[in-house]
Amino acid sequence: MAKIQKIFAREILNSKGMPTVEANVILDNGSFGIGSSPSGTSTGKHEAREIRDGDPGRYNGNGVLNAISNVDKVIAPKLIGMNADDTRQIDLAMIELDGTDNKQNLGTNAILPVSIATAKAVANSEKLPLFLFLKRFIPRNIPFKIPTPCFNILNGGKHAGNNLDFQEFLIIPATNINYKDSLNMAVNAYYSLKNTLTEKNASTLIGDEGGFGPSFPTNRDALNMVQKAILSSKLRINYDIFLGLDIAGNNFYDNGTYRIRDKGEGHINSDDLLSFYDQLSQDFHLLYMEDPLSEDDSEGWSKIGELKSSSHAMIVGDDLTVTNPARLQAALSKKAITGIVIKPNQIGTITEALAVVEMAREAGLKIIVSHRSGETNDDFIADFAVAVSSDYVKFGAPARGERVAKYNRLLWIDQKIRS
Repeated sequence: MAKIQKIFAREILNSKGMPTVEANVILDNGSFGIGSSPSGTSTGKHEAREIRDGDPGRYNGNGVLNAISNVDKVIAPKLIGMNADDTRQIDLAMIELDGTDNKQNLGTNAILPVSIATAKAVANSEKLPLFLFLKRFIPRNIPFKIPTPCFNILNGGKHAGNNLDFQEFLIIPATNINYKDSLNMAVNAYYSLKNTLTEKNASTLIGDEGGFGPSFPTNRDALNMVQKAILSSKLRINYDIFLGLDIAGNNFYDNGTYRIRDKGEGHINSDDLLSFYDQLSQDFHLLYMEDPLSEDDSEGWSKIGELKSSSHAMIVGDDLTVTNPARLQAALSKKAITGIVIKPNQIGTITEALAVVEMAREAGLKIIVSHRSGETNDDFIADFAVAVSSDYVKFGAPARGERVAKYNRLLWIDQKIRS
């Protein structure tokens, strides 16, 4: 039984040029693992906290030397000598060291990389793919599958300079299409959208998650453009491929009202916004709507079941639920969602993320495992998604190295499962 021999961390840059933490864990048999922490741009205020240095002379105050110090001087002395293969005990030790509900003492960007690196080290020690090692911590025997990817091919909101109110315009292949064909379809649709934008003299510069980031008069115009691109690629909408939105309602919510360009300069209440969503869903047959309301709009979320479109579209919580069991329970009590986004860095450890997955599955929710906008080349999240047999994954557009690393890892796992 291998024990942890050494832990150390270093500062690296994520896909947005922001510092983050990379942790290295070495076992006494020579096996090692490396894990890094992603960062969100559009973050829920109830997420676990990152530790940033605040020194304006380094990375505009966003350095992570204090988080690295927490790994080297606080976490490492506690974990060295522990049995590495007991992921739950490793994670519990770090949770107890931090001592807070939101990881504000040590930082999720210090804790999560160690959690990931330790799991990778044990998987390497046992000569197992990471997804097979993680599978042993799933309490039920669910067959492996490659989740259906939700590709963010057009970026809005905070992911592309607030050129649109809605944050992600998604294309989602039918669930009966195998992963390799889904990836091919998405690439075809992505480049069809690029060609369509070029024909319209619109910008083809890309946003944080690899999707294009042109400006449109309204969100509806953007949906029309995505729909046109899909049709141009000879794919059948609502048969081969479906449309979805990560709306990120926090971005255009203020003091109890919403303001979106589709409704002019005025402010609207949640009832009016829900009616607008129903009309959009009717016109575009939306399969997926994530965070349609602000996390603070308790009254609006209590009415979400009145959405006519909720009978055929997933209503998904992300900022609302932030991979947190208490937040998930509150959403379930309102019958607000039919799906949940899982982001391990929102809660801080692999173990806690697995617990939320199980809680959501018991409630009958769809599971969507997701990256963050500030990603690294670490492909851990792909193995995690397969290990928990998630229904969907969100890794961004089929472009940019930090996104493609995840999609390519799924290709490898798909081949491994099938062989």
